[in-house]
Amino acid sequence: MAGDRQEKHLIRYGTDFSPWLIERASGSFVYDTEGREILDFTSGQMCATLGHNHPRIVEAIERGCDGAIHLFSGMLSPAVVDLAERLADILPGDLTRSIFLSTGGEANEAALRMAKLHTGKWEVVGLTGSWHGMTAGASSSTYVAGHKGYGPAMPGTTAIPAPNAYRCPIRHCSGTCDMTCLDVGFAMVDAQSSGAPAAVMVEPVQSSGGVIVPPEGYLAAMKAKCEERGMLMIVDEAQTAFGRLGANFACEIFDVEPDILSLSKTLGGGVPLAAACTTAAIEEDCHDKGFLHLTSHVSDPLPAEVGLAVLGVLEEDNLNQRALEMGAHLKSGLDALQQRHEVIGDIRGLGLLYGVELVKDRMSREPDPETGAAVTRRCMELGLSMNIVSVGGMAAVWRIAPPLTVTKEEIDKGLDRLDTALSDVTAGRA
Repeated sequence: MAGDRQEKHLIRYGTDFSPWLIERASGSFVYDTEGREILDFTSGQMCATLGHNHPRIVEAIERGCDGAIHLFSGMLSPAVVDLAERLADILPGDLTRSIFLSTGGEANEAALRMAKLHTGKWEVVGLTGSWHGMTAGASSSTYVAGHKGYGPAMPGTTAIPAPNAYRCPIRHCSGTCDMTCLDVGFAMVDAQSSGAPAAVMVEPVQSSGGVIVPPEGYLAAMKAKCEERGMLMIVDEAQTAFGRLGANFACEIFDVEPDILSLSKTLGGGVPLAAACTTAAIEEDCHDKGFLHLTSHVSDPLPAEVGLAVLGVLEEDNLNQRALEMGAHLKSGLDALQQRHEVIGDIRGLGLLYGVELVKDRMSREPDPETGAAVTRRCMELGLSMNIVSVGGMAAVWRIAPPLTVTKEEIDKGLDRLDTALSDVTAGRA
């Protein structure tokens, strides 16, 4: 264990450090310095979608090291051009042009800058429960956490209610969202607008916000509202693209074409790689207006090699279909746990991304973050890494997202350990 060493020289950044130091990782497992095996039900920080240290990613890194790791920002490597072409072949709608960066926050920052420059406006609408990053513009439209104590957000940022049918934000729906929250939200936006609406930024499925799946037609209705107001629609697919939901892009599942699409976690497979993608018309207009988004690691060649490897494995191993099959097996197991444990109030998700919400009582739906935290700790003791997200400082939701390469046996092992942890904690509190 790390003991006191982990807090002696590190700045703590919003999550508790595990007492175990991780020495290596492979597939669906990580291993600590004592050799203990820990099953990873979160794909690292939602990034290791091909599993940890996938051989193709390791090969791509080695290939990048043999070539060029980093270049002057005006120089391009073959891998960067190849990745841009490969993405253009599969991106939804008219999206054909990309800029490659390091993190989702950077990609969303680029998306916001393009939207503001292209429209000549500056107001940005986000959703409650959203997570878009920690850079200035992205964090201003991140509403699940991180606003208190940091001073004013970017001028013009507002939020509308997320379509959470389990906990309707306007106390209107129960179990099924009829999108009244969308109409109410945009009415509030119109009332507060100074007449300069630039963009909406939205996750197709909110992840940190509690795995909130929108109702059918929601994103298309939002796109229509954007078009009515001359706004661009920015879709943040950091956690939903490239197989996580069982498709290349969640946009395809929800039948909507964004004006700008941001990608990150699932594109790099564990290596820092992100992209903002848009249409030729928007890119050309922004370029003519002097679009500027230079960063130290824009268009770096090594992560581009990794991105190509990720897309190759996604297609060759048919991971979209695999995510659907393994996701169905996971959902069946979670449903069985819900039958045995009253603390599980709701299960929701798509593909290999599921949220499990914990409650003290299924009738009142009172959140139970204390039990959630205790079970999460017990899972880690049993060798299962689980991520619990706190929504609005109250609701407790496990975000379950094993690698797309996970096996049925590994899912069953994880569910068994979760079952044991739930029994241990709830029995101790009875």
